[in-house]
Amino acid sequence: MSKSSGWPRPRGLLLDAMGTLIGLRRSVGEGYSAVAEELGITLDARAIDRVFPAIYRQAPPLAFPGLPPAELGLAELRWWQDRIETVLEQIGSPAAGSVGSDELSEALFAHYGRADAWQVYPDVPARLRRWRAQGLRLAVVSNFDGRLHRLLADLGLAQWLDAVVISSSAGAAKPDPAPFHQALAALDLQPRQVWHVGDSPEDEAGARAAGVACVLVRRS
Repeated sequence: MSKSSGWPRPRGLLLDAMGTLIGLRRSVGEGYSAVAEELGITLDARAIDRVFPAIYRQAPPLAFPGLPPAELGLAELRWWQDRIETVLEQIGSPAAGSVGSDELSEALFAHYGRADAWQVYPDVPARLRRWRAQGLRLAVVSNFDGRLHRLLADLGLAQWLDAVVISSSAGAAKPDPAPFHQALAALDLQPRQVWHVGDSPEDEAGARAAGVACVLVRRS
């Protein structure tokens, strides 16, 4: 990442996770159909890949303001259950609305909480090492849930991070600036002292709302 004209050199970086540091090893449809097959359920991977992006974009924020920590894990699971049930309905799966759909939702939730469902982009470890060697403080700011803490550890990335802020426990999701403010507080830095690195319009809009410069990356 090169210095952009007119921006002061940062003392810290706020990093998006999915699509910036890590990505899925296979498409959502391929992942869903493989997990479903283990349960004796047949799903059309291509149909899932067609409908999932819009379902995800139109979902309410993965954030639960004011929810006690003890209730957070169940709320996260239910949020994803609603998305999975909508996927099943839109592709016309017989599993929609069945007891099997609950079992499938729980299996998918567990599957995407394991490191083997994800890959670290090849350039990421070297960049994190270099940024830390330069004295930068690093925090992840992600619209995700509590599984991310374990994923970052299992994928070998947590060792370079000073903080991880997830929308589900932050009570707000990007483009809301609140997760950025929480990350800034964790790093003890001001907005003008950091850059945000992400891959989506929500990253750019949220960073702008928080007064943070933003660099967008494009992953193939």
